[in-house]
Amino acid sequence: LLFEQFITTPHKIQDSPKSVIPLANFYGIEIRDFAVEIARLSLLIAEFQSDEIHIDQKQARLNVLPLKDTGHIVCGNALERDWFDVCPPQKGSETYICGNPPYKGSTWQSAEQKADLEQIFGQRTKSWKSLDYVAGWFMKAADYGQKTGSSSAFVSTNSICQGQQVPMLWPLIFGLNYEISFAHTSFKWANLAAHNAGVTVAIIGITPVSEHPRILFSNGADGKTIRQESGHINAYLVPGKNVVVEKQGKPLSAELGEMNFGNKPVDGGNLLLDEGELADLKLDDSQKSKFIRRIVGSAEFIRGIQRYCLWIDDKDAHEALTIPAIAQRVEAVKKMRLASRDSGARGLAEKPYQFREHNAAQRYTIAVPGISSEGRDFLPVGLLPQEDVVTNKIYALYDVPLWNMALIASRLHWVWIGTVCVRMRTDFSYSNTLGWNTFPVPTLTEKNRADLTRCAEDILLAREAHFPATIADLYDPDKMPDNLRAAHDRNDEVLERIYIGRRFRNDTERLEKLFDLYSKMIAKKGGKTKKKKDAA
Repeated sequence: LLFEQFITTPHKIQDSPKSVIPLANFYGIEIRDFAVEIARLSLLIAEFQSDEIHIDQKQARLNVLPLKDTGHIVCGNALERDWFDVCPPQKGSETYICGNPPYKGSTWQSAEQKADLEQIFGQRTKSWKSLDYVAGWFMKAADYGQKTGSSSAFVSTNSICQGQQVPMLWPLIFGLNYEISFAHTSFKWANLAAHNAGVTVAIIGITPVSEHPRILFSNGADGKTIRQESGHINAYLVPGKNVVVEKQGKPLSAELGEMNFGNKPVDGGNLLLDEGELADLKLDDSQKSKFIRRIVGSAEFIRGIQRYCLWIDDKDAHEALTIPAIAQRVEAVKKMRLASRDSGARGLAEKPYQFREHNAAQRYTIAVPGISSEGRDFLPVGLLPQEDVVTNKIYALYDVPLWNMALIASRLHWVWIGTVCVRMRTDFSYSNTLGWNTFPVPTLTEKNRADLTRCAEDILLAREAHFPATIADLYDPDKMPDNLRAAHDRNDEVLERIYIGRRFRNDTERLEKLFDLYSKMIAKKGGKTKKKKDAA
């Protein structure tokens, strides 16, 4: 963590050909002794490189040698240390803070790191245990700024601006009269380390609220940096006022069908079958028809992998268990569940012949994989027949109108999910409560629904024309068939005209409209809730 106190007058800077900010103005915290020495050396090198640009190399060497005071860099834990002790505010100074803090997600934090976050957030939010470790730096920076008015910027995992991190952290920052003053949206970070593990990061700057324009940087399709000025940047790093999208138990838009998890086996692998294991059961056609179904998870759906499962209704359990090969597998499930430390799993031992859930469609299932690649131009979504079973790696819409699929297949939904849901690195991690239930949809007319139904049918027919190509094959951006791309383009045309009467110019405009509509729908919902409480 690096602090810079800027106390030099502007005219002096303009008149000087070299840096006039003394290294003594720099303060820092590094957690290891060796890193402290590296930081001090880095400051000297940076000063020399700056001077070398503006004055000749000989003079630059004279300025740096002999080695002198290189700033106040201390050894310590930046979340434990009192920043006011490290860099005490001085009258007439401006303080700027920057850093590249550790990125640890909540699952991988040590007990000491959890204690660091509890010290900072324990009295502010009950959700602090789920925060990324880097959140502590943003909070301490905003706290430090209450007395100093300092500006801060950090390289951070992009997860801090996605999913449930947003409602946990950013209202606390904004509540201290801080805002996002500039940011660079997600990009892949890599270094020259021997065991470099690339991560996806964002750069986020926060300052006290002001009238200055906010600047948002992003990478364009051509690799060039795009610079955009805006009146506001929200916590999702999108131009627009502060909006926090929170989980919803049911769809905000009454138009939408209810989306559920698929079925979790909790079976130790004993209810699941590949083609060889299915053959080993030696079932006749009647038994296969009654007790076997094709099962579909994310990998099966996207890559066309064939797998099967035992699917036994309560009324057929006795008959199924008279088949030795099935009874053997069911008994193995029962033993596994009874031996589990999870009380919920032990409770499932009463019906060892069934998955934890036993949900199936009457006509068809609209299926959405839980994890999918950002590299595709559209989210993978499709229609499965009534006899297919989906796992908990799939989100399912059972027997809802087909136009729901047209919404999921749209570019509008792609950008919404990519913004408000958590990502696994850059892959999309879909969520029914955070992505689907919050997706803002205007009121649809009967004609709208009919038009969107036709769009979904056209997408399915375009895919069928390329059978047996898989979703992975069809949605490779470099190999996507022209007729399928055209079907998606028509779908986007129809849907976007429902929203604004024309096509959106870009994803930024799409998000601005979606966040605006979401805000209005949340306000309307809040008004209805208040009326119900008043009536009660």
